Amino acid sequence: MNYPASVTQGLNLPTKSDAFLDIQGVVKTYRNRQGQDLVVLDGIDLTVGETEYVSIIGHSGCGKSTLLKLVAGLEQPTEGSLTLEGKPIRKPGAERMMVFQQYSLLPWLTVRGNIQLAVDEVLKTKSRQERRQITEEHIRLVHLEAAADKYPDQISGGMKQRVGIARALAIRPKLLLMDEPFGALDALTRRRLQEEVLGIWETHRQAVIMITHDVDEAVYMSDRVVLMSNGPKARIAEILNVNLPRPRPSRHDLREMKTYHELRNHALDFLERSYKS
Repeated sequence: MNYPASVTQGLNLPTKSDAFLDIQGVVKTYRNRQGQDLVVLDGIDLTVGETEYVSIIGHSGCGKSTLLKLVAGLEQPTEGSLTLEGKPIRKPGAERMMVFQQYSLLPWLTVRGNIQLAVDEVLKTKSRQERRQITEEHIRLVHLEAAADKYPDQISGGMKQRVGIARALAIRPKLLLMDEPFGALDALTRRRLQEEVLGIWETHRQAVIMITHDVDEAVYMSDRVVLMSNGPKARIAEILNVNLPRPRPSRHDLREMKTYHELRNHALDFLERSYKS
């Protein structure tokens, strides 16, 4: 296949150099109802830097969420290894926090209460005053001061997702895992929240792995975009480096950039080809 010049420069194979998260030879197999083994992931190799923003794209059933659960420690690989800072990932940990598409807020707690509960549970060595300060800092970070004392059923979907993001960031994780975090939002709210999350990440950089079905979202937000082959036996088909400036230009300016269009079109072409295959 002939790639445009900017895309060719963006093709990248995972290496172990400067690896913060290191995924090597990961296979995940499930037993179906007939007692047969179904291979969902078949030999995943990927490294992520400690301040890198990586998105994973692929059709439904390609194992994106399974891979995220393995990194979170919610499931274990059938073969291969996952390490964070050289330590094996064997169970969930506060250094890895997940933000889901569904908001997962406790309905009997306010915005402040949902964030405070996580802070109190994880940051137990800090004083009560310090924990309160951290909670208030993250309420301000996602611009929810006016809604801090409201309950989940009193705020919009976009606000609920802000609470989930603030709750995840407040415990100071080293790796943020996001499973289609903007998927349930309307288009305008989605764009605004993308910009807010990217602004927070620019100020408080950490490793991020985000699953999305939105190519524009992946290219706009990420340093690299991982393209997954179809399942079962899904593998990493390509990894695209997003060679766009940071902080990101405005959406209008981005749409005028040749590199943006080449990366976007290459990812869309990949998804279209894999859909037909």
